[in-house]
Amino acid sequence: MNQEVQIKKKTATDTRKVAYAVVLVAIGVALAPYTSFPIGIAKVNPTQHFINVLAAVLLGPWWAVVTAAVIAVLRNVLGVGTLLAFPGGMIGALLAGLLYRQTRNIYAGAGGEIVGTGFIAPVVSAFLIAPFLMGKVIPLFALVPSFLVSTIAGAALGILALKLLQRADMIDMPDKKR
Repeated sequence: MNQEVQIKKKTATDTRKVAYAVVLVAIGVALAPYTSFPIGIAKVNPTQHFINVLAAVLLGPWWAVVTAAVIAVLRNVLGVGTLLAFPGGMIGALLAGLLYRQTRNIYAGAGGEIVGTGFIAPVVSAFLIAPFLMGKVIPLFALVPSFLVSTIAGAALGILALKLLQRADMIDMPDKKR
């Protein structure tokens, strides 16, 4: 009987995570045409980083990466994104999720988003994605400011949204590691 209850709880948790992920993807894709704009040589989307922080905290690192990947695919299919959306979204989402999981601190999670997207993703984009998948040479130092502006704005909005959701008693975020 106890095992049956555990299975039901796990199924409910998985269903909730899928529902959250679907809603976050919908928000990310729906807002992309209105929040994507060029900064320097990159087309940035602060909404992606906002979604990454929410997904990292609410769902965990792996769900956050999948959510970012699905948004990147859909943005590219709709013509409101570039291939740089993959490292730009997924690396930050992973770091945000891992840091939040380790610390249970939303600021650490947002910091992971900023480091992942602002510093690591431009390296991956400049040295792997642009030359091999896009057939372009993009200087690293041209990407860093664009990615940083986008991720700082999005991460700040993500923190604000989480604080407001918590204050409205719509989500419960543990303050300490379990």
